[in-house]
Amino acid sequence: MEPLSTFEIITRILVQLSPVWISLILLYTMSIAFKRRLGLYGKLFDSPIGMIGFGLVMFWVFTGVYGAMDMIVTHPDVLAQVSGMKNKVPGTPMRGAEEGEYAWYLLGGDNLARDVFSRLIKGAWEVIKIAPLAAIFAFMVGITLGLPAGYFGGKLDTLLSFLANLILAFPVILLFYLLVTPEIVATGVPNYMAIVLFVFPIIFLAVLLNSRFHTRPKLRTPLLIGVLGFATWMYLQLVSSGGYLIKTPEYYIPGLPKVLDFFDIDSGLLVVFVSVVFVNSPTVFRIVRGLTMDIKTRDYVAAAQTRGEGSWYIMLWEILPNARGPLIVDFCLRIGYTTILLGTLGFFGLGLAPESPDWGSTINDGRKLLSIYLHPALPPALALLSLVLGLNLLADGLREESLKD
Repeated sequence: MEPLSTFEIITRILVQLSPVWISLILLYTMSIAFKRRLGLYGKLFDSPIGMIGFGLVMFWVFTGVYGAMDMIVTHPDVLAQVSGMKNKVPGTPMRGAEEGEYAWYLLGGDNLARDVFSRLIKGAWEVIKIAPLAAIFAFMVGITLGLPAGYFGGKLDTLLSFLANLILAFPVILLFYLLVTPEIVATGVPNYMAIVLFVFPIIFLAVLLNSRFHTRPKLRTPLLIGVLGFATWMYLQLVSSGGYLIKTPEYYIPGLPKVLDFFDIDSGLLVVFVSVVFVNSPTVFRIVRGLTMDIKTRDYVAAAQTRGEGSWYIMLWEILPNARGPLIVDFCLRIGYTTILLGTLGFFGLGLAPESPDWGSTINDGRKLLSIYLHPALPPALALLSLVLGLNLLADGLREESLKD
């Protein structure tokens, strides 16, 4: 077989990504058709910048999802090494390709003879499954602590602000390095951090539901039991591994029984996730605290206080909804920062497994021969750039539309 030309490579990649294009077309068609009924999300489609950013973000979301399902990858086993394909240029045909096997390396081979295109697609899922969830957990921590700090002030505000500033004063990369080193992991510190940080969504849900339905105990009680029971079970799923909350060479703490523990998070992934949440939470705390201090002086907050509403009701149902614009914008930016942090961790070989197809690790593998071969490092670098650019443009579009409210 002859090597593919540049035009053929581009054409084949576009065809391979057909499910992504179809999903984007359907998403945009439905969103534009019903945009007047979709609130701030619908208004996003009145902003060209927002539409471009949303398109870039959703492109990688769909790519990651379909890649995880092996629908668009050309070689599903991203660790497979093919003889003779080491550092081969894009479009190189595979030697001895079997029937039903894709016959080319569309973006070439890396220094271990693995398919760069398939690793790029699989790497998108590594980013998509970590960055948004880590940002959500960071927001749960920041909101749960930032609202009372800004609303009550006093010693509580002073203490929480001091702790946030203490974390922010520490160099981020050094903090990451300390948290993901094997010596620290062996002490169980990341597991303790997971136990503490992952409980904040449960606290948030409990206070949210109780403050909203405290005058309707017949509805509140079963609702709290059901929601918090499920949330607690999911919490134990996240923090338990192999039936243990903490397991070190010296001691262990029992966790969820194995019969109820349906999935375990990889230890490397858990460390990275906890590290990202821990680093992002203080910044979210400061943003929420500042917004709360500003909004609590508004007339509608005074009216709620006059009606005799509780403090948590006012914080969660009066202040927080009116802070949603800046928080949504920061959430998009936060995912971008998290993506960069994940790429940085992967680049330095921290946290995730060495064979992981995440973009940071792939860039690090490719940089060693960058002066000779561009193709192993350039695609993941451009992918990382385009995703972060899309998130920034999306945040700009949301900010532009939220200011019109």
